Amino acid sequence: MNDGSRHAPVLLEAAVEALAVRQSGTYVDGTFGRGGHSRALLGRLGAAGRLVAFDQDPEAVECARQIADERFRIEHASFDSIDERLRARGIASVDGILLDLGVSSPQLDTAERGFSFRNDGPLDMRMDTTQGETASAWLARATERDIRRVIRDYGEERYAQSIAGAIVAARAQQPIVRTRQLAALVASAVRTREPDKDPATRTFQALRIHVNQELARLEIALPKCIDMLHPGGRLVVISFHSLEDRIAKQAMRAAAQPSQPPLRLPLRASEMPAPLVARPARAVRPDAAEIAANPRARSAVMRWVERVSPATPVHGAEH
Repeated sequence: MNDGSRHAPVLLEAAVEALAVRQSGTYVDGTFGRGGHSRALLGRLGAAGRLVAFDQDPEAVECARQIADERFRIEHASFDSIDERLRARGIASVDGILLDLGVSSPQLDTAERGFSFRNDGPLDMRMDTTQGETASAWLARATERDIRRVIRDYGEERYAQSIAGAIVAARAQQPIVRTRQLAALVASAVRTREPDKDPATRTFQALRIHVNQELARLEIALPKCIDMLHPGGRLVVISFHSLEDRIAKQAMRAAAQPSQPPLRLPLRASEMPAPLVARPARAVRPDAAEIAANPRARSAVMRWVERVSPATPVHGAEH
């Protein structure tokens, strides 16, 4: 198992500050990883505080179980099940939720997980190694069209067609089961690339997102997270690429708009539905010092919103 000290949480202090932790509050770390954010939150909570963490990765869950603190609980689950998991624990609402998206340093640095092309390993890429289809299994059965779509849409890769064609041609000769094997295929299909970026970067990102359904889970989770907040509670999201950030920004902006009442229902101004959250705060990015200390922080963006009202039923509307 990886040592949690190898993972430096990005925007740690900024995220904890954005949550405005109340000592007796109940909080959720939706992406435990190796526990950097969770430990910082426990340090801010008082004796009556509670923290529930989520993670799909069995290694992260095992790391979390080493925290001997009565205020802390871990769920081996994705954050898109936050509502049902918390309610099963008797928690109807919380004071704050943190989502630190993407892949952790231990996952990237462990060759056996298959997330990185830098070390040779099995082409797995599953966050939860106890279930689901590996990247190699999906590449073995997917159509060329589906491979092209995933690499184009999730990797924003302009050479998606060439890469998909190379993969399909290569798998007809032998299965694609190793990370370096796939990286070499991608490199042969990509004509040019930025000097500081490996040709396989976008393809590996796209496959990881697809295998773990990361964007779909995020779209499901964000409205649930907002619904789970007390008035005054905050949702903080740290993302690492434009697709995640776009989803977070759109969900927060949508929640900051009043819901529309039924057509032709006469309402006074005071009866109009209120928005669920205040206007989202300005995006926060790591400063130069943090990026120098942790180069993986360079693409991070943090956004947060505060819940301002409970769900408000419209008078006369059906429930």
